[in-house]
Amino acid sequence: MKPELYACVYAAEFPSQAMLRLRPDLQSLPIAVLDGRPPLEEVCSMNRSARRLGASQGMTRLEAEALVVQHGGTDQGLRLLSRSLEGESAARAVMLECAAIFSPRIEQASQGTACAFVLDIAGTERLFGPPRALAERLRTALLAAGFRASVAVSANFHTARILAASSRGITVVPPGEEAQFLSGLPLALLDMQPDHAETLAIWGIRTLDELAALPQDELTARLGQGATTLRNLARGAYMHAFQPQEAAFALREFCEFETPVEQVDSLLFVGARMLDSLIQRASTRAMSLARVDLDLALEGNSTHRLVLRPALPAVDRKFLLKLMQLEIAASPPSAAVLSLALSAQAAQSSKVQLGLFAPQTPEPSRLDVTIARLKAIAGEDRVGSPVLEDAHLAGAFHMTDFRVEPSPAIEGNRQPRMALRRLRPPLTVRMVLKADQPDLFFDGRQSYRVSTCFGPWRSSGCWWSSGDWDSDEWDVLAQSQDCTPLACLLVMDRANCEWRLEAFYD
Repeated sequence: MKPELYACVYAAEFPSQAMLRLRPDLQSLPIAVLDGRPPLEEVCSMNRSARRLGASQGMTRLEAEALVVQHGGTDQGLRLLSRSLEGESAARAVMLECAAIFSPRIEQASQGTACAFVLDIAGTERLFGPPRALAERLRTALLAAGFRASVAVSANFHTARILAASSRGITVVPPGEEAQFLSGLPLALLDMQPDHAETLAIWGIRTLDELAALPQDELTARLGQGATTLRNLARGAYMHAFQPQEAAFALREFCEFETPVEQVDSLLFVGARMLDSLIQRASTRAMSLARVDLDLALEGNSTHRLVLRPALPAVDRKFLLKLMQLEIAASPPSAAVLSLALSAQAAQSSKVQLGLFAPQTPEPSRLDVTIARLKAIAGEDRVGSPVLEDAHLAGAFHMTDFRVEPSPAIEGNRQPRMALRRLRPPLTVRMVLKADQPDLFFDGRQSYRVSTCFGPWRSSGCWWSSGDWDSDEWDVLAQSQDCTPLACLLVMDRANCEWRLEAFYD
C-alpha cells in the first residue's frame, strides 16, 4: 500500500474572496463583508487592504463606517458589502472542482469563515510530480480561478490542516518531521473546549510544542481522555479516518450586487467574468457550453430569465458574450438588477473533419449572432425552425429554436412529389360559383377561369376557443386570361363568408 500523503487547501476570509473573484473592479479597494440582521451587523470577513485600514473581525457596522474617509471626492475608505451565502456556495463548488483535478478523494475541512479541503494525494507522483510540484500547480490553478489559498502537504491529515491554516504559501512536511513544523504554533489552532483552554492558559502552556512536551499520563489524569487527543494533535501523530465526499458537477455562477445595476454595460462586465469561469470549468472536462441560462433578480421581487442557445456547443468567450449582449438588448430587464446567476449545460464539443480540398465553411458562431440579431429586429417568435403542430387545422405550426441536425440519408429512386407553397397571409379573392362549384375568381389583378376542381373537403375545429375554423377546401386547376395555367388551393371560410387563395401547387 502507498504511504499516506495529504494536501490541505486553505482559503482564509472566504466570504470576501467569494465576492471579489467575480468583481475585478473591487479587488484593489478595501472591502469588508457584513453578516447579521440590520442594524446588528458585524464584520465577518475582509481583504488585506481593509485590514490595513484597521478593520477587524467582529467590528460593528457603525465602527466600520467610521473608517470611511473622503480624499479629493473619491471614496478611498472602507467599502462595506453584505454577505451572500448563495455566492459563497457557488464559489465553494468552483474551488472544489479545481481541487478535484488533482485528486478524486477530497474531504471538507472548513472552519469559521475559511474554506478548506484536504486531498488524498498518495500515489499521484507519476501524474503531477513530487509533492511540492503538485502543491505549486494546485495553488496556481486556484489563483487562476480567483482564490488566494495556502497549501500544506504532510503524511498526517491534521498536520496538513493546521499548517495550511497557520501559514501563507506552500509548506511541505517531510515524513517524521511533523512535530518540528508544528513547534511554536499557538494553541488557538486546536479546536479545544473552553475549560481545557482555560486550564492550559493557567499552566502557562501557549504553543503546540509546549503541549506536546507534557507527560501523557499526568495530562490525561488531570484533563481527561480529550487531552490525549490534543497532545497527539500537537505532536502531529493523531490518526484520522478519511471521509471523502462526492461533489456533483454543476456549472453555475452567482453574483449579488451591492447596489442595483441599471446599465447594461455594468451587467455585461460582470457577466463576462462569470462566462470566463464557466468556460474554463467546462474546458477542464473537454466539454463545451450547449446552453446558458441567465436569471436576473430585479427590484420589486421580480425576476427576468434569458436563455443563450448556440446552434453548436461553444467555448468562444467573445461569441457567447456577444450572444448575451444581443439577448439583453432584445429583452431588457424591466427594473434594476440586484443579482445575476448563470447556469450552463455542458455537452461534447462538435467535431467536423473537412476534406483537404473542400472549401472553407462559415463559422457556426456567425449563424448564432445573425439569428440573435434577427430576433431583436423581427421578434423572438418569428425566427427559428418551423414545427408542425398535431392539429387538424391546415398549416398549423409554431417556431422553435434553430438547431443543426444531421441530414437524413436520401433514399435512391424516389418518386418526385408535388409541393404545396402556402401564401402568408392568404389572398382574398372574389368567386363566381356554378352549380355550387368554383367557376371564375378574381385575385385583384386578373381573373381565372376554373377548368377542373376537386372538393370540397370540409373541416372545422377549436369551437371552444377564439381560434375556431369552419372551411371548405378546393383543389383547382385554372387558366388566366393570357392562357397561363394555375394549380392552387382555394378555401371557403364559412365562418367569415369569404374565399381565400391559400396555396399554389408547384
